[in-house]
Amino acid sequence: MPDSLTPACAATRAWVEGFVIAHNVCPFARREFVSDSIRFVEVAANGWEPALEAMIEECRRLDATPGIETTLMILRPGLEDFDDYLDFLAVAEGLLVEQGYEGVYQLASFHPDYCFEGAAEDDPANFTNRSPWPMLHLLREAGLERALAHYPDPEAIPERNIEAMRRLGSERLAAALAALQARVDKR
Repeated sequence: MPDSLTPACAATRAWVEGFVIAHNVCPFARREFVSDSIRFVEVAANGWEPALEAMIEECRRLDATPGIETTLMILRPGLEDFDDYLDFLAVAEGLLVEQGYEGVYQLASFHPDYCFEGAAEDDPANFTNRSPWPMLHLLREAGLERALAHYPDPEAIPERNIEAMRRLGSERLAAALAALQARVDKR
């Protein structure tokens, strides 16, 4: 692990390894984690404009650095309110299109209070998109397409993840996220 990771980035890296990979939430994450091609960056999001500029800078970094497959932008402080986060996400997605990155990069979204539309807040299925902090995940579309082409039945991934989260239960999943947050808050 690079020495330059902030405590929140280090905790997020631990979340990727101990949750995303350990529970196979993303079947493609292990390869990128092992090859060290995931970039972790912490960005203050209490001002939207600088955070959005940072996202476009990350796109440019991905353009210039083929060895980075994906970037996890940890948005803290700021965007702790899930509705504010969703508003920010909509603006971020529009900005990707405006900057000519549609079809090049895709945003996946994660938030500690993530709740799928129509789902109960305490439904463990929401943990497929819950993370220690608000986050944007910039993915190379070409890399995602290659990975999906070689994965049997990728359409079954979301349902498989929902079933796995429900087996684990909200209490256990919430405790794991809280433990990662506490590691950083104690510093």
